[in-house]
Amino acid sequence: MKALDELTFDNRFARLGDAFSTHVLPEPIDAPRVVVASDAAMALLDLDPAVAQDPVFAQLFGGHTLWADAEPRAMVYSGHQFGSYNPQLGDGRGLLLGEVYNDAGEHWDLHLKGAGMTPYSRMGDGRAVLRSSIREFLASEALHALGIPSSRALCVIGSDTPVWRETQERAAMVLRLAPSHVRFGHFEYFYYTKRPEQQKQLGEHVLAMHFAECLEQPEPYLAMFREIVERNAELIAKWQAYGFCHGVMNTDNMSILGITFDFGPFAFLDDFDANFVCNHSDHEGRYSFSNQVPIGQWNLSALAQALTPFISVEALRETLGLFLPLYQAHYTDLMRRRLGLTTAEDSDQHLIETLLQRMQGSSIDYTLFFRRLGDLPAEQAVAQLRNEFVDLKGFDEWAAQYVARVAREGVSDESARRDRMHAVNPLYILRNYLAQKAIDAAQAGDYSEVQRLHDVLTQPFTEQPGMEAYAERPPEWGKHLEISCSS
Repeated sequence: MKALDELTFDNRFARLGDAFSTHVLPEPIDAPRVVVASDAAMALLDLDPAVAQDPVFAQLFGGHTLWADAEPRAMVYSGHQFGSYNPQLGDGRGLLLGEVYNDAGEHWDLHLKGAGMTPYSRMGDGRAVLRSSIREFLASEALHALGIPSSRALCVIGSDTPVWRETQERAAMVLRLAPSHVRFGHFEYFYYTKRPEQQKQLGEHVLAMHFAECLEQPEPYLAMFREIVERNAELIAKWQAYGFCHGVMNTDNMSILGITFDFGPFAFLDDFDANFVCNHSDHEGRYSFSNQVPIGQWNLSALAQALTPFISVEALRETLGLFLPLYQAHYTDLMRRRLGLTTAEDSDQHLIETLLQRMQGSSIDYTLFFRRLGDLPAEQAVAQLRNEFVDLKGFDEWAAQYVARVAREGVSDESARRDRMHAVNPLYILRNYLAQKAIDAAQAGDYSEVQRLHDVLTQPFTEQPGMEAYAERPPEWGKHLEISCSS
């Protein structure tokens, strides 16, 4: 394991030059202190978890000092926001400090969010607040533990620096890790500003650094785009299967690597509602839970438009056509496993869709339903869950189909079925009210609840003695928290 001063930097994106990013130094926050740190994220950099106790740790990730080999840069990009094109966005409150490579040869971007004003801050102050930083930290690590591709979070640093949002809050910084911070919006920026040389330079960089296997194909850019389509189909299938709402699926928030990226007003479903909107600023419901699939395809079409200098329109359309079938295959496979099914039948998609239709309007806790479905043999489990549904006749019809479907699997070992289902059906998820309780405590100076919640969420499928409260259904107030982009 390494100490903080032993990291090895290789700042590949910075070497692209000033057309792609601007050199900016972080603005330090007052009295920096560690709110929470992830041992698992530190392991990605080969860091000893004990370094979080070193006073230099808070100084580094609070913007007070830098490694000699760090090259902090604010990236420039554009993107479609709520369907409308914004010609210049960029890192308005974050800095790519540099790229570290570990002993396994992996490169990880160190991106400091809340690092102060940049040329792309527009009307903002370049700061992040404690509540949003805690939410991003918890979500990044929780999604990873669920097996959903995501950027990672190494730590949150709190401060005494005041910032104004709806009220006065305290500034904080979160250190985000990802193999790349290139977004769909990077390609859009150079496409719409008609800079073909820089766009080609970006494309060659992304191919060489992140899609090297595509360089062996006859059409490398087309092979790369297909890989991006495939990754996003799988990503969004996992979001839908586990009830995750991103909240702001603008193209500048979409990673070129197909990972969950740029956490804002996200939420996991409590009660199942296909029309759930987690961002209270999304008045039209563009980014509702059920819309994430078509919006994912829409965003890929926006990226496709930006790639027309490299790929024929016909080939792009054909590749885009793969998204929905790939999504459906991934989604159906995961939902089968959540239902405890190990074989495939043509009627499975209908079985899944019918269950969700029965859930709609019945205030069924989405996470706990699947967990409890695996607690007992199928016939006993559905009998216990029955009274939670409004349409009892409709549920009985579905339950009979499900029990018959399980019977056709020929289950002989119920304990093995239970273990198999519990391995894919979490007991603990990051519910908004749990995050809010941890944030309230942290804002009062008590960081223990943030750390405890983080610890629980790193093992979402494993029952943890003494942590029963984290697996309970939320109180009514906890189901209706309004989350905005304000951070």
